Amino acid sequence: MNGISILMYHQVGDFRRVKAHRAVFCHQRRFAAQMALLKRLRCSVLTMDQVLACVAGDLAVPPRAVAITFDDGYRNFYDTALPQLQRHGFPATVYVVAALVGRTAAWLPADGLAAAPLMDAAHLRAIRRAGIQVGSHAMNHLPLAGLAADRLATELAGSRAALEDLLGEPVRHLCYPYGSHDLAAVEAAARAGYASGVTCQRGLATRAFDPLALPRKAISLGDDLLGFWWKVGFKHRPKGVAVSRPLSLEGGVIHR
Repeated sequence: MNGISILMYHQVGDFRRVKAHRAVFCHQRRFAAQMALLKRLRCSVLTMDQVLACVAGDLAVPPRAVAITFDDGYRNFYDTALPQLQRHGFPATVYVVAALVGRTAAWLPADGLAAAPLMDAAHLRAIRRAGIQVGSHAMNHLPLAGLAADRLATELAGSRAALEDLLGEPVRHLCYPYGSHDLAAVEAAARAGYASGVTCQRGLATRAFDPLALPRKAISLGDDLLGFWWKVGFKHRPKGVAVSRPLSLEGGVIHR
C-alpha cells in the first residue's frame, strides 16, 4: 500500500553538544542537506490538505510522497527553516500552541532549553503569507490522553478558535502534544472541527489510518543523510496500536 512519510521536526538551528531530547533538534546544516536531498530525488512534498485527500482516497498518492511538519512554533522556524523551504519551494505545516504565541517553550526541562522563544502573531501571519500552513498544537501543550471532556474542549476547540481569530482563516489541522491521545481526544478533535490530526506513532500515513490519528517520522539531531533517507524512503510498519474512531453506518455510507 502506498503511503506518505510525514516528517516531524521541532527546532532547527546551530545546536551543539545536546545530550538529551535530541529528537527536538535538527542542526541547520543537516536540515539544509535534507531539503536539498528531497529536491534532488524529486520527492513529492505535500501540504497537509493534500495528505488528507490522499488518505481519504480522493487523490492518488504520488511517488516518494513526503509532508514536512514542525511542532511547537519555534522562532527558529522563521529564522532558519523557512528560508530553506522557500529555496526549494516546499510547503510545510507548523503546529502552534495557541496560549503561548510569542512566549517560550515552558514545557522543556530546566537544562537551558526552556528559553527557546516561540513565534509571535506577526511571525505567524508572515509565514502564512509565505504559504506555510498553521495548525493547532492545542491550547497549553498538555498531554491530552485522559483529560476530562471540558479540558479537552478547551485544549482543542479553544485553541482552534484562538488561532482562527489570530489568522483570520480556518485552522483544519491538529498535532497532539507529546503525541498523547486516546479515543476521547480523537473524538474531541472531530467535534472541534479538525480535518486531520498527527501523532508521534512512527509509520507511513495510508488509508488504513483514521485521518485524525496519522503517524509521522521524527527527524532528530543525530540523523545524517543516510539515516534521514532511511526514515523517509522505507515502508516502516507502525509501532504500537493506532487509536481511531469506531466505524458507523449512516445513510448507507461508512463514516468514522
